[in-house]
Amino acid sequence: MTLLPTPEDAFEWGRRLGASLQAGDVIALCGNLGAGKTQAVKGIMAGAGSKREASSPTFTLVHEHHDGRLPVFHLDFYRMSSAREVLSAGWDELLDEPGAVVVEWADLFPELMPPRTRWFHIEILPEGGRRVMEKTPAE
Repeated sequence: MTLLPTPEDAFEWGRRLGASLQAGDVIALCGNLGAGKTQAVKGIMAGAGSKREASSPTFTLVHEHHDGRLPVFHLDFYRMSSAREVLSAGWDELLDEPGAVVVEWADLFPELMPPRTRWFHIEILPEGGRRVMEKTPAE
């Protein structure tokens, strides 16, 4: 468990995770609206060496970042209505790309996530900070 008292802490947590990413890694970020998933992704992209600021791909399936030390594909399942919709948008092909995949709202379609996925749940704390826990969707 990691405590993230401020948005800057969420960014820094993501930056450390992004610095450790390797081709083939899949990161699942779960949490309620406003939990800080996109803030964490901004840090992940910075840690992976991207100069572009990440934004939530809520109205598109994927944002591709090819300007870092490895490609990072950032997805958001929030507006997807079915697993079939995700698959028809090229999900399987993305998993075969030589980069890392980061998915917000991955818990909406856990059956699509490969076994190698690292699951992170971000929880809003009553005092306003966040708590990140790495665990599988069933935990």
